[in-house]
Amino acid sequence: MNHTTQLPDHRSDGVRKGGAAAPPPDGSGTRRRPASTQWAAWGFLAPVTLYLALFYAYPLYRNLDLSLRNYTVRSFVQGNAPFTGLDNYRKILDDPTFAPALLHTVVFTAVCLIFQYAIGLALAVFFHQNFRLSATLRALFLVPWLLPLIVSASTWSWMLNSDSGIVNALLSGLGFDAVNWLTSPSWSLTSVIIANIWIGVPFNLVVLYSGLQSIPTSLYEAAAIDGANAWQRFWRITFPLLRPVSAITLLLGLIYTLKVFDIIWIMTKGGPADSSTTFATWSYQLGFGNLLPAFGPGAAVGNLLVVAALVFGLVYVRAQRKQALS
Repeated sequence: MNHTTQLPDHRSDGVRKGGAAAPPPDGSGTRRRPASTQWAAWGFLAPVTLYLALFYAYPLYRNLDLSLRNYTVRSFVQGNAPFTGLDNYRKILDDPTFAPALLHTVVFTAVCLIFQYAIGLALAVFFHQNFRLSATLRALFLVPWLLPLIVSASTWSWMLNSDSGIVNALLSGLGFDAVNWLTSPSWSLTSVIIANIWIGVPFNLVVLYSGLQSIPTSLYEAAAIDGANAWQRFWRITFPLLRPVSAITLLLGLIYTLKVFDIIWIMTKGGPADSSTTFATWSYQLGFGNLLPAFGPGAAVGNLLVVAALVFGLVYVRAQRKQALS
């Protein structure tokens, strides 16, 4: 009686069943993207990469290099400035202008953000009622945003002129004393804040109005049936659902307001007596506003603004990530 030993079949299940052989474990049989597709992807990425490198990465690098060297006009042209490390940062920290400029920057940014957001949100809720002429009035509110900043700043300079300004003319007609809006240290910062609020309200209006459009009307109808008044509907429905839109609006407004230069420079040039000087105007004044420019300290002040904007941006990204995970 013959006993035959059956050897184990090492073929894969697919081969035994008549199917195709499984790919080798080293992954050499995986399907690869064609080379033409990869080159097309790199072709689409190249313009964006080149743009970011030329207009973002290189200027940031140059500004950092300026802040770490002792540049003069000659060395700026010849490119042989000596390396000084953090000396330029120590100079601006010890400068008597640093504390007032920091305070003015914080006050200018905070007050502008609060009023721009509050007024923009109120107008967005108002125009969300879709009454007659709503679209026309909404378009008119965009005019300050569409005008060039030099035109807006020049207009406000004329309106707030101490002698011939329309604002003082109205105050005199109402029996009040004239105010030196642009030439008084007590009022110069207030003047540029008012002008910047006027310019920034349309942006908040447009973004927040778009956010209101995405809120279902059924929520308001259900709340009205439950007896909620207008304030309760706003506080319980509108405001919570607008938080993502509000966050990005405030972040963009913060970054824009930190770097506001032209409005302040055209209206007051940071004066009088540095009463409206911010980091943006101080950086320009150090680098270009004197006969002997201080390129290094000016770049150092500019880098402080970059770091501040970066910190707030990272805080926003972190908050959004936590919100997405929760």
